[in-house]
Amino acid sequence: MALSEGDEAPEFCLKDSNGKDVCLKDLRGKWVVLYFYPKDNTPGCTKEAIGFTESLEEFKGMNAMILGVSPDSEQSHIKFIDKHGLKVTLLSDPERGVLQAYGAWREKSMYGKTFLGVIRSTFVISPDGKIVRTWDKVKVKGHVDDVLNCVLNQQ
Repeated sequence: MALSEGDEAPEFCLKDSNGKDVCLKDLRGKWVVLYFYPKDNTPGCTKEAIGFTESLEEFKGMNAMILGVSPDSEQSHIKFIDKHGLKVTLLSDPERGVLQAYGAWREKSMYGKTFLGVIRSTFVISPDGKIVRTWDKVKVKGHVDDVLNCVLNQQ
């Protein structure tokens, strides 16, 4: 299912690194930057998480929350957060239900082999729960600035 700008964002509840449920419905009234990434402690995913952490205060100033989602466990997220001093909220989706609902769990190919995996993607969700911007197959360099500008321009 491909999501487009203007679509209602699919509802979800996932556990954060502390085992607490984070539900989209509870975030109404805030901007939500929902980004999907393949794996904790890999180079691109680390750069992306650090980038969002470094800009977190700017996002908070615009009433925006950053949520990173991967299939990794809560324990993996704790180690990732501690190792890199991350301040963003990381959510675990081991059953990949939310990844699938947002179209981030798809076929990938590497070295001539195809397999299912996480496609790095980002969604900006408005305070009323609508998707206002999507990025598919994200390149990490410059991405946080693009997202920041998007939220700023929506204000």
